[in-house]
Amino acid sequence: MQDSNPEIASRVLAGGIATNYHDVGPNGGGTDPVVLIHGSGPGVSAWANWRLVLPLLSGRFRVIAPDMAGFGFTDRPEGIRYDLDTWVGQVVGLLDALGLERVHLVGNSFGGAVALAVAIRHPGRVNRLALMGSVGVPFAITPELDAVWGYTPSLEAMRGLLDIFAFDRALATDELAELRYRASIRPGFQDSFAAMFPAPRQRWVDALASREADICALPHETLVLHGRDDRVIPLSNSLTLCGWIDRSQLHVFGRCGHWVQIEHTDRFCRVLGDFLAERD
Repeated sequence: MQDSNPEIASRVLAGGIATNYHDVGPNGGGTDPVVLIHGSGPGVSAWANWRLVLPLLSGRFRVIAPDMAGFGFTDRPEGIRYDLDTWVGQVVGLLDALGLERVHLVGNSFGGAVALAVAIRHPGRVNRLALMGSVGVPFAITPELDAVWGYTPSLEAMRGLLDIFAFDRALATDELAELRYRASIRPGFQDSFAAMFPAPRQRWVDALASREADICALPHETLVLHGRDDRVIPLSNSLTLCGWIDRSQLHVFGRCGHWVQIEHTDRFCRVLGDFLAERD
């Protein structure tokens, strides 16, 4: 039954888009809520991306994790444009709908580009910023990212992608491959995914990038995180971000691929939680 699916949670109209989102942890307590923006893998949802993180972070913060437009169980309106304007509008619309003046913003990969753009366009809505394995700066697309965005559904293709994502190949189990493959072929999922990043795909890397001057002007305390062995998004992206953002710090996880939040869940949550709990 659909209502037993842990990926489906609450629903709200955000920027005109009926958005599926998770909302866990204490409401109030003197700290800003934390909004988690997921990455762009095939069949991904907020739950798939953050399922291990939600129970740990929600012990300290109110944590909100939406399915971004084109992903998960958020509506896919006819004629929608999958671009930064849409995704930024959806995030700000979510804050408005939930009555949140300011939040901590955490972006993973594609979600990092969205988080950056929100912070640039609406700086007063963001307290602290965390960017993990982030897109959002210019770089030459990797063959691995090209393969992720060019995914054509099959169990074999999904096995290959999982092997790309994780440093420890033992994490890329047959069970996980089957689960993520099944997710990728749900009605509407692959249609929107294929519409988002058609070849040639360098143009979508470029379209997700914010201007250097705008990133350099960010006033926010920023935590940049990356897996040292990430084959999907180069570590040089995070070195660039840390160099451009004045009030930033960089944490690199050794023996870690593109799945920091899955491969090093406990350490990731400690580092992120301590950063978000600091007082300015």
